[in-house]
Amino acid sequence: MAGLGDQPRPHVELADVSKHFGAVRALDRVSLSIARGSIHALVGENGAGKSTLGRIVAGVLAPDEGRLLLDGAEVVLRSPREALVRGVAAIAQEVSVVPQLTVEENVFLGVEPRGAGFVSRRALRRRYEQLAETAGLHLPASAPAGRLAPAEQQKVEILRALARDAELIVMDEPTASLGAEETAQLHEIVRSLAGAGRTVLLVSHFLREVLALADEVTVLRDGRLVSTAPAAEQTEDSLIRAMLGRTLTAAFPPKRAAPDDAPAVLTVRDLHAPRVEGVSLAVHAGEIVALAGLVGAGRTELARAIFGAERPTAGSIEVAAGDELSGGPRARLRAGVAMIPESRNDDGLLLGRSVNENVSLASLDRVSRYGFVRRGAERRRTREALARWTVRADGPGLPASSLSGGNQQKLLFARMLLCGPQVLIADEPTRGVDVGAKRAIYDLLVSLADEGLGVLLISSELEEVLGLAHRVLVMRAGRIVGELAGERMTESAVLAAAFAA
Repeated sequence: MAGLGDQPRPHVELADVSKHFGAVRALDRVSLSIARGSIHALVGENGAGKSTLGRIVAGVLAPDEGRLLLDGAEVVLRSPREALVRGVAAIAQEVSVVPQLTVEENVFLGVEPRGAGFVSRRALRRRYEQLAETAGLHLPASAPAGRLAPAEQQKVEILRALARDAELIVMDEPTASLGAEETAQLHEIVRSLAGAGRTVLLVSHFLREVLALADEVTVLRDGRLVSTAPAAEQTEDSLIRAMLGRTLTAAFPPKRAAPDDAPAVLTVRDLHAPRVEGVSLAVHAGEIVALAGLVGAGRTELARAIFGAERPTAGSIEVAAGDELSGGPRARLRAGVAMIPESRNDDGLLLGRSVNENVSLASLDRVSRYGFVRRGAERRRTREALARWTVRADGPGLPASSLSGGNQQKLLFARMLLCGPQVLIADEPTRGVDVGAKRAIYDLLVSLADEGLGVLLISSELEEVLGLAHRVLVMRAGRIVGELAGERMTESAVLAAAFAA
């Protein structure tokens, strides 16, 4: 980590910065100083204002009040392009690659090497290979970016920022879609950036990551700055207390074993699908089964095949009644299989539509008559679902985009659970949510299992896998290579199976 003993001059200063979105005050007179060459972390609950602050520094948003200074000079950044001219680049939480372009074209988009007015393909390839080698992030240069997995698209974003030789890099949840190996690799890159004199503003929900990387940590709560202190003086507990204004009970709710005679609610036999090679598994009523493995192991592809979003090429999938599943997601929902997708923005929510519409979307047949939606019935069902799953929304008629990340995620749960499933597939259900919202989702998953649902959980956080699951199935190269339960469920055992150690 970059040292702060020599007290370098501030690279970034915010003075009494405020930002409103309608009646919501996202930032309230925040003043902050960030030293050049440091790794400065922002933490807080969803809605605390940390991403808003990062976007102001990156030129994505303009403050309503207050001043932004770079190297002591006041600046007004009207766009990310203006920020980039001043040496500020951003890596957003949600990737923004151009899917039709190749990896190397995305990385150097707008700064391509040219000759006689045309892009020099040879120079582009040479610069890309040099950058990828230096960063240690290897992706096929000519692969279309849209076909990459989310973790690989995140690497494209990182390479894009590095290609612009930015002096200040704002990273908003950069490891949210990365596995353990890729996360460790990114941490080394962040340290090397700070070691080379660059400044990193890190927005993260992962408190261990913050404590391992940051020089200083700023805590925000309800748009206000609570504290800024050296990371060496903080612990996870102290950060949680500052974030929530209270202590948090144990990270995971008590784990209750499923009855020994619980029937299987989902049975998969020798399933083949894209990136899935002959998988067999069973999930019983009241059981949480976790799929663990490295990024690219085939976990999400398996989940999508079970849910019908990808068409299996061989094998069978059965639900509790013994009926073999066929058709797409709509048929799966009717059969009692629901899914929370990996990306709520890409595959889950209609962010521009209302909370009401998002909740009722998968069960419109239950609030419709003769092809028309009964709005009164829709509102009643939505209100009950929001109350049961503690979704905090200012109004069911507001767009889903107005909700915090944690409440958006719970909105997906409310939608799927209104369908009355027997099986819930939850793919990275706590990605991009804060510690308080994580605990609420953990409680929700455990309560669903207690009610007799079978839960198939996918998570890249080993702590989450071990804290929630009754059994762990480890995947590698599209196959299940290990099954762990009881005392055999340890972090080392999961990693050994995932790495073929």
